[in-house]
Amino acid sequence: MRRAALDAAVGVPARDAARTAPKIRSRAAQMRRTAWFFVAPAALFFLILIAFPLLSVLWRSLQFASLTNPTVAGFAGLENYRTILDDDQFWPALRNTSIWTGVSVAGEYALGLLSAVALAQPIRGRAIFRGVIIIPWVIPIVVAGLDWTWMLTPDYGVINLWLVKLGVLDKPHFWLGDMGTALFTVTFVNIWRSFPFYTISLLAALQAVPPELHEAAAIDGAGPIRRFFAITMPHLKTVSFTLIFIHVIWTAINFDFIWVMTEGGPLNASLTLPIMIYRYAMQDYDIGAACALASMSMGFMATAFFVYYYGVMRRSKGGAR
Repeated sequence: MRRAALDAAVGVPARDAARTAPKIRSRAAQMRRTAWFFVAPAALFFLILIAFPLLSVLWRSLQFASLTNPTVAGFAGLENYRTILDDDQFWPALRNTSIWTGVSVAGEYALGLLSAVALAQPIRGRAIFRGVIIIPWVIPIVVAGLDWTWMLTPDYGVINLWLVKLGVLDKPHFWLGDMGTALFTVTFVNIWRSFPFYTISLLAALQAVPPELHEAAAIDGAGPIRRFFAITMPHLKTVSFTLIFIHVIWTAINFDFIWVMTEGGPLNASLTLPIMIYRYAMQDYDIGAACALASMSMGFMATAFFVYYYGVMRRSKGGAR
C-alpha cells in the first residue's frame, strides 16, 4: 500500500515534467529563431559589404588583371605578389608606413593624454576648452590637408612667416617639398587632427577613476606623479589599448592626408602602402597587383591584431586576475 502511494506521489511530478518538457524545448527553439532574426541584418551586412569584397580582392590578387593589357588574363598564382616584392618602391613604402603609423599613434596618445589630464583639472573655462579642443577632429581630412598645405608653403605660408620672424629659420623652408621633412610634416599634421579623439576618450576614462583612491594615496604620502602612474594609468589601460589598436589600423590604411598634401612625394619620400595601392590601380591600371598589395596589407593588419590580442590583451587580463 505504501509503495503504491509512493509510486503515485512520484508519478505526478514525472507526468508534469513530461508535459512541460516539450513546452520548454519549443520556447528555447523560439528564442533561437528570434535571436537569428536579430542577427540576420548584421550578418547580411557583413557578407555583402565586408566578406564578399574581401574574398573578391583575394581572388583577384591571384589573377592577371591589367586594364591596359586585357589580352593577358587568367590565373596568375603568386606572380602578382612576386611583382610587389620585386618593386623597388615596396620596401621604402613599408618603412614609411611603419614610421607614419608608429610616430602618429605615439604622438596622438601622448598629446591626448596630456590634454585629457589638463582638462580634468578644476580650471576656469574648462567647458569651453573641452568644446574647442574637438575642432581639429571634426574638420574633414581634405579641408585640413589643404589648409595646412597652404600654411606650409615657402612663399606665402603663415607658418614660415612666423618662424622667420621669430628667428627660428633664416629663410622659409619647403616643408612638404624636402625629402627629409615631408613625411614628418604630414605626420605632425595627422597628430594635430587626431589627438582630440584620444583626449575625449581618455577624459571620460579619467572621470571614472574613483577620487577616494587618490585621497587615500595622498594621505599615505604618495605624490602626484606616483599617484598618476600607480592609480590613474592602470584605470586607463583598457581604453588606452583599444584606442591604440584602432588608431594603428586607421593610420596604417589612411590615404587621404598624404595624398592631399604630398601625393607620396617628393620622389616617394612620403610614399606609403595605401598610396602605392592607388598608383597600381588608378595610374598603372594593374588591378591584380593592387589587389595583391591590398591583401598583403590586410595580412599585416591581421598579424598586428593577433600580436595585440594574444601578446597584450590576454597578458593584461591575466595580470588583472
